[in-house]
Amino acid sequence: MFKKILIANRGEIALRVIRTAREMGIQTVAVYSTADQDSLHVRFADEAVCIGPASSAESYLNIPNIMAAAEITNADAIHPGYGFLSENAKFSKICQEHGIKFIGATPEQIEKMGDKATAKATMIEAGVPCVPGSQGLIESLEDAKKTAKEIKYPIMLKATAGGGGKGMRMCTNDEELEKAWESARKEAGAAFGNDGMYMEKFIVEPRHIEIQIAGDQHGNACHLSERDCSIQRRHQKLVEEVPSPFMTDDLRKKMGAAAVKATKAINYEGVGTIEFLVDKDRNFYFMEMNTRIQVEHTITEEVINYDLIKEQIKIAAGDKVSGENYTPRLHAIQCRINAEDPFNDFRPSPGMITNYHEPGGHGIRIDTHVYAGYTIPPYYDSMIAKLISVAQTREEAIAKMERALGEYIIEGIKTTVPFHEKLMRNERFRKGDFTTKFLEEWDFKHED
Repeated sequence: MFKKILIANRGEIALRVIRTAREMGIQTVAVYSTADQDSLHVRFADEAVCIGPASSAESYLNIPNIMAAAEITNADAIHPGYGFLSENAKFSKICQEHGIKFIGATPEQIEKMGDKATAKATMIEAGVPCVPGSQGLIESLEDAKKTAKEIKYPIMLKATAGGGGKGMRMCTNDEELEKAWESARKEAGAAFGNDGMYMEKFIVEPRHIEIQIAGDQHGNACHLSERDCSIQRRHQKLVEEVPSPFMTDDLRKKMGAAAVKATKAINYEGVGTIEFLVDKDRNFYFMEMNTRIQVEHTITEEVINYDLIKEQIKIAAGDKVSGENYTPRLHAIQCRINAEDPFNDFRPSPGMITNYHEPGGHGIRIDTHVYAGYTIPPYYDSMIAKLISVAQTREEAIAKMERALGEYIIEGIKTTVPFHEKLMRNERFRKGDFTTKFLEEWDFKHED
């Protein structure tokens, strides 16, 4: 087992890894930018090293500085968290070359699954259902029009690199495709340094359902059930739950088997997710693989009663996966609490938290790095907390969440707490009647 882990991340996920490592008797090293010197992950790690100024490019994405921090503190492993360098094949390879264990996928696995076009080709070869689309990257507008004609409109133009909705355009005819082609490529090039595009058929009334998987260095793999991530805004998840209210036993069995097949196809090492789009008729299609821990791993932990960060660390140390294909017997919901103004187009709201009170009670969990007096910097992702409820049924989990949101006090900034309160009261949500388009159809600002 590792003696010392450096966490190449910040905020709540860095604190989350520190807590598990401490329980396992492993020392930790926090790295931080000058903007994060007062963050709790810096305070609670055994050691902390400043790796640069506020800009992510000069700190949390600065591989030489992170590797230097690992070497001067004698860390024998690096946990990348999520975001930043967590799916960076170059970083994984550099760790490998320096004899420091990257707690995550190998460089080869990241390369195979990080590029969406390559990932799709790999999944087709493995026999995993995929959305009809282009064979590899599209080289020109003429090729795009030809492919669109073959798979039939509506189509989705997608950037092969990155995520978060960048470089994605839905088109219903050639005219819209002509307008979208250049703008999508420019957006992708600016965001990811890669303007490669591919095309998929647009799935009508889709659900975004992902399967949590774990694989080890010995060829074993299992799935830990699904998470429904359909409540999202501009392809950014806001609420996740397990199990999905849309799921059936037969569908879970089929999707779980496909996810395990995908995991074994690349001899995957670590925890990760296979993400699917599921249409109204419950046909499912591979979308992408995330070769890292997910923001929403918490709700899976709550229903299986197991620490997925611990599982990551144990797998990286050479242990076999300890889980098995799982059917959830509890229900858990996670609301992402962002420093944003939901009534002003979700505009970011950085600044000092002047008053802070967390809800509590049975079945409530909060993962956060903020506190009263903490100043949220404007340089990073706006998520400041994850509020999780777990109960015997979906109805009870919603009731717990609604109650907890009513107790959650965060003053000095705007947050998404009022948005989530409205969502928990929404009849369509309570019935489980929603798709990824739900927030485009719901006028929450004018709903009591």
